[in-house]
Amino acid sequence: MKKTFLLLLVSLTFNAFSQSKIDVKKEFALAAQQYEGMLKSHQDITKTPQSTNKDGSPRDMPTDWWCSGFFGGSLWYIFEETKDPQWKAAAEKWTMAVQKEQYNTGTHDLGFMLYCPFGNGLRLTKNPEYKNIMLTGAKSLATRFDPKVGVIKSWNKFQSFDYPVIIDNMMNLEFLFWAARESGNKEFYNICLSHADSTLKHHFRPNGSSYHVICYDKDGKVLRKKTAQGYADYSAWARGQAWGLYGYIVMYRETKQKKYLAQAQRIADYILNNPNLPKDKVPYWDYNAPNIPNEERDASAAAITASALLELSTMKTAKSKEYFNNAEIMLKSLSSPAYKAKIGENNHFILMHSTGHKPAKSEVDVPLVYADYYYLEALLRYQKLTKK
Repeated sequence: MKKTFLLLLVSLTFNAFSQSKIDVKKEFALAAQQYEGMLKSHQDITKTPQSTNKDGSPRDMPTDWWCSGFFGGSLWYIFEETKDPQWKAAAEKWTMAVQKEQYNTGTHDLGFMLYCPFGNGLRLTKNPEYKNIMLTGAKSLATRFDPKVGVIKSWNKFQSFDYPVIIDNMMNLEFLFWAARESGNKEFYNICLSHADSTLKHHFRPNGSSYHVICYDKDGKVLRKKTAQGYADYSAWARGQAWGLYGYIVMYRETKQKKYLAQAQRIADYILNNPNLPKDKVPYWDYNAPNIPNEERDASAAAITASALLELSTMKTAKSKEYFNNAEIMLKSLSSPAYKAKIGENNHFILMHSTGHKPAKSEVDVPLVYADYYYLEALLRYQKLTKK
């Protein structure tokens, strides 16, 4: 009897919680307060905030780390919402901290590293220096595309394979679409189409979920379908599903080709109808993790998914309201004490309970800088949609 009453109480509380609106201004005020502490504790711009070490100390990484652009990008989002010039100054400082990565041809992650900080900075300030840096970076990224294979190479090597491509790589395409428009270089646009089409063909299963890593040979033949950060080769790593969703929404936005919208909807349906998606819509780190419900959550996957679903809800499909409502639940969950840190705690990150690479026992149930970035992006998107 007591158990039934408790379940009813939780259900009623959740339903009431679901009907309220998110106070975006309040959430940004709290985020700004938290990031003021982050700025005070980080004076060395050669290392960017990343996460928390196992001993509880801050984990900072050099600028050639794939996450180096997210902190600057988050500062731009806080400036965008608050209009406070102190955030503009901080964003400029941390954006320029990664400028040398424009010449980095050893990574596929230049979309994250450059487009998140410089792209937002250019959008908000029109600083021409940012444009030049990004165009150089786009050329560096394009060197990792081999037309014989048809996709942008991700890591330089994975296990015994020389041409691995991860689903995360779809997140670079927004950067290359921007470069195609700004430079007039159609090659950037064509790379996007080729990469997205090959990924669509090889990365996805019939149920809409994706593999993490596809290993190609030098002629574009698929050798293996693997995982690195997921539970198993056959499983659906939660953040990977979010990257794919976000990437194909961008593909439809930029090309208006309906096959990309259809793919985005297939991925969204897989996520939202998954029996292992918790009621608060914050996924476990892998949808097939073996010990659900006793598995770690991944707030970063929820933040990316929420931001993507909010854009998908604007694309005039029969499920637009469903996409918006689910994104709203995800954002409300992330904005609750279950996932949002108290001011001054969590090494000054906004969100708790993300999972980076559980198989390697790395960044498990910790804050992650990109969780904060996509959370803030999703809040801004939500605010624009609810104002309309």
